[in-house]
Amino acid sequence: MMVTRSWPRVIVFSTPTCPYCQAAKKYLQQRGVPFEDEDVSRNIIAAQYMVQRSGQQGVPVIQVGGEIVIGFDRARLDALLGLK
Repeated sequence: MMVTRSWPRVIVFSTPTCPYCQAAKKYLQQRGVPFEDEDVSRNIIAAQYMVQRSGQQGVPVIQVGGEIVIGFDRARLDALLGLK
């Protein structure tokens, strides 16, 4: 019997032209982590939320549950998601 893993809610705040955003999303996909992708170049509300939560205007900003990760910080993502 396969155990279904429950993940915290993951939101990647990104833009289409950001290579680090693409790398972060690819990494999450490879690890089987479901995430929502918010394009802050098109969604002003998501952009405002991202700046409010992170104090950053640069992307990617990744929200894992209630935690904010600035940039594609693989070690921090792994720790927050319980990945080895």
